[in-house]
Amino acid sequence: MTGVAVAAITVRFWGVRGSIACPGIEHARYGGNTACVEVRCGDRVFIFDAGTGARALGHALVRTGPVDTDIFLSHCHIDHISGLPFFAPSYSPMSRIRLWAGNLLPEYRIEKVLRTMMNEPLFPAPVEAFTAKIEFRDFRAGDVLQPYEGVALRTAMLNHPGRATGYRLEFAGRSIAYVTDTEHRPDQLDRNVLELAAGVDLMIYDGNNTDEEWPARIGWGHSTWQEGVRLAEAANAKSLVIFHHDPDHDDRFLDRVAAEAGVRRAGTLVAIEGMTIAI
Repeated sequence: MTGVAVAAITVRFWGVRGSIACPGIEHARYGGNTACVEVRCGDRVFIFDAGTGARALGHALVRTGPVDTDIFLSHCHIDHISGLPFFAPSYSPMSRIRLWAGNLLPEYRIEKVLRTMMNEPLFPAPVEAFTAKIEFRDFRAGDVLQPYEGVALRTAMLNHPGRATGYRLEFAGRSIAYVTDTEHRPDQLDRNVLELAAGVDLMIYDGNNTDEEWPARIGWGHSTWQEGVRLAEAANAKSLVIFHHDPDHDDRFLDRVAAEAGVRRAGTLVAIEGMTIAI
């Protein structure tokens, strides 16, 4: 009897938007929460970004008991960290959370950023309201992180106001690239992105704009889904997921993106809240 293959990595999308959460019937199918992606490597849980999607993820995690997780931030703009004060495991004394950021040094540190956000007049409760064991881990984009034996995260700086970090996670012979909030250059493919995405099983990429929209948004720090296709092809990534949707791109708009992207590169997906991919 042939055994059933078990995925080395599973990826679930809890928030797929950029800039601001956008609830409403016109966003119901793809989802309106901002960036948050859960990645499971064996029994380890990693989280990439903690936008408003982190609230539902946190509630799901605490249902199974104490949580031990690492949260890797691409950067600290509000749409990527606004879920942190509402992340249920932070209020569980038995939980352990390590919060990583690679875009802040030397000017700032992630603990200071969180304390600033969770303080009057912006928020009614300070970081001390958390009862979980929280560790703050600042690093520099370009570092290789090894949070556990058998798990490696290669990092690289992305092109975004205030800097941002892209990640390549490797585990058990599988790999994913998480590349969001980066602005491409029209005359060349981004070498940092190509290195992160080279041969990966899954590439998650900032498709905030279309090629037609992008010229009017130069300097905003975002790319296009078409550039994601070009990069995935050049990097020989096995699969591509278009991510970080503009809040003005409603379900009908994203349906058109999905159809056109699938023609340009077979198998390309547009991220949907709740979508799970096994690698």
